[in-house]
Amino acid sequence: MIRAVLVCLGLLLAAASSVAQVPAAPAAESAAPKSWSSMTPQQQQLLHGYHDKWESLTPERRQALATGSQRWLSMSPDQRSSAQQRFTQWHAMPPEERQQLRQRWQQFKSLPPEQQQRVRESFNRFRQMPPERRTELRKQWRQLSPAQRRNIIQRTPPARRGLR
Repeated sequence: MIRAVLVCLGLLLAAASSVAQVPAAPAAESAAPKSWSSMTPQQQQLLHGYHDKWESLTPERRQALATGSQRWLSMSPDQRSSAQQRFTQWHAMPPEERQQLRQRWQQFKSLPPEQQQRVRESFNRFRQMPPERRTELRKQWRQLSPAQRRNIIQRTPPARRGLR
């Protein structure tokens, strides 16, 4: 049982923690705004710092800003507070750690949808554990060497670690 939980924890810390910190872009978005005036007044107010340089930004950057501003405007106050907290944590990370999280996010996104769902479910089960138990499992996992972690993952049957 401990081994299974440790394996889940390792996979979740590797993949799902980045899920919680790096918001996914919606699958279908409208084309990048061709001009500043094509955005809503609320988006313009939110992105006012980009007004003078909007047309000089790459289409990808304009799209990302427009998408992000629309997402922000659709959030509840609690969601905004949580997003702001994650944003602050993200910027406080060393660049190497941010790069690792980006790579883990890409690994997670490359999983088949069924595996992504299983990882999410495992992560939710982990989050529902008492805080003391989560702390204990994190401590145990961190004390293992990378080789020990790989060994546990390889020895655990795929069905028990949420994979097929």
